[in-house]
This record gives sequence, C-alpha cells and structure tokens, in this order.
Amino acid sequence: MGNAQLLSIHVHPVKAFRALASREAEVEPWGLAGDRRWALVDDEGKVVTQRQQPRLALAAAELLPGGGVVLSAPGMDPLTVPVPESAETITLELFGDKVEGVPAADAAAHAWCSEYLGARTRLVHMDDPATRRPVEPEYALPGETVTFADGYPLLLVSAASLDALNSLISEGRHAAEGPLPMNRFRPNVVVGGTEAWAEDDWKLLAIGDVTFRVAKMCGRCVVTTTDQAAAVRGKEPLHTLGRHRRFGSKLVFGQNLVPRSRGTIRVGDPVRILEQAGGGGRRGGGGQSSVKDRPGPRPREHRPGACTLGLS
Repeated sequence: MGNAQLLSIHVHPVKAFRALASREAEVEPWGLAGDRRWALVDDEGKVVTQRQQPRLALAAAELLPGGGVVLSAPGMDPLTVPVPESAETITLELFGDKVEGVPAADAAAHAWCSEYLGARTRLVHMDDPATRRPVEPEYALPGETVTFADGYPLLLVSAASLDALNSLISEGRHAAEGPLPMNRFRPNVVVGGTEAWAEDDWKLLAIGDVTFRVAKMCGRCVVTTTDQAAAVRGKEPLHTLGRHRRFGSKLVFGQNLVPRSRGTIRVGDPVRILEQAGGGGRRGGGGQSSVKDRPGPRPREHRPGACTLGLS
C-alpha cells in the first residue's frame, strides 16, 4: 500500500449527466465541491436518472464559478443556467426520500431538459447541502449530509479491482462486452497502486491531507450496464458481479465515503489507509459472500426504484 495514490477525480455537476475529470477538487462535508448539486425531476417530482433515461449519459454540464452550469447535449444548443437566487423550494423524491430543492429561475432551463429527454422535466438546484438531506441513516454519523447523490458524499473505486473484474468478464458469457471502462461505475475518486479488492477492508483513509471514513460497500444497479458513450445497455458488469461479488442482496463494486475533514485533493496525492475493518471476510472476487461475513450493520433491503445506493 506504500505506493497507493489518487489516479483521477470526477465531478458530476448535474446528477446522471456525464462526469467532468479534474486535476484537483475541494472536499466539502457533503462531497466534492459542485458534485450533484443539480438534478432533474419529472412531473411527479421524482428525480430522473439514467435508470429511466439512459440518454442522460450523453448530456454534459460545465461547472461555472459560483455553482452555475452550462448544459450541452447532442442536437441541443448549449445553455447557461445560473444558480437560482430564490429561496423558494419544491419537494422532490429521491428513492423514497423527500428532499427540498430550488427550481432553476429561467424557464428555458426546464424547456431545454424537457426537449432533450422528450418528457416534461424541471432542473432543480440544492441550495443548502448542509441541511437539506442526511446521509442514509443506517450508516450515518450524526450531522452527516449529502447532495443529490444516491446516498453518500463520494464513491471510491480501485483501478486494480476494475482490472480484476474485467478479467472475470473476459472468462464469462458476455466477454465481448469487455473490457469495461471506469466511467461505467461513475466514481468520484479512483485509486491506484493497491491490490484488487483491497478497498473492501478499509475503514478510514486519507487522500493527501483529507480523511474519509468508509460508510459501506457500494451496491450496483442497471446504470453500470449503460455504455456511457452510446447510451445503450448490455449485460455487464451485473452478470459477473452477480457471480463473484454478491454480498447478501447486493452486487458490490466500490466503496461509499464520507469526508471527515475539509481540504483539497489532487491527482497524484498519496492514499494512506489509517484503519482497517475488523473481522475480515469482506475481500474477494472469486465467489459469493454472505453479509454475515462482513462487520457492521446488515445492508438495508433494496427499495423499489432505487439503485442500491451508490452515486449515479
């Protein structure tokens, strides 16, 4: 682990849109600065993601100083959307949770999103991530909050684990779909210089001078089967994760993190493991495991309509 380092940083200004690669990012208590502060909602107030609309993979949002965004997508003219000044919120639903958000002030923003998706949609901003939404309670510490990410402030993925997963895919029924790129898993931080699946045993780590606790393994959903460059679905990686990385009801890849301190992380920063999870039994890519083999609380059962709580 002496050579572990941060390989890449990814920020998603609008939930479900394409990620932006960055050389550095400010870490706030609720995640990377600017990550998933915007989201789309449908007529019923439910957040729209790639689960319902794979075409969102082709949309992009450039993050502007102050938190505004420039939207772009195939066949659409770019549109600049500033942070709304109004404090008037609407209630939206994200995997059963009720969350307050502020609609974009310019009707053109809603029209742009609706035209691109072919369905009535509104663009909503999270004005105060310090108070609007707690981290999933079963795995949260008091006061921890999150933006419009599925459940946790950051998602960490290991390059070695992706290599190992791709090796397993190459031996399976859908080998032609591999190797899969890292963007299938929509991480915030990617680490290198570790053994495959080593992150399963991490409890507390530091990236540069910023510390993070590992809240829980990340259960994966149908979004990972979506080619992020073509917006079409396949069978992998869920087929292979189901055979080799099943923990209880979850198909696991990556770790959900919660910041323990503020600061700036940079590509090339050393990654130090400060504390390992006790008890063992979490690591591996060669067979199914039971949730009773891993320390900590049992994962909550899958909620209807939800990804198993990663960060799409």
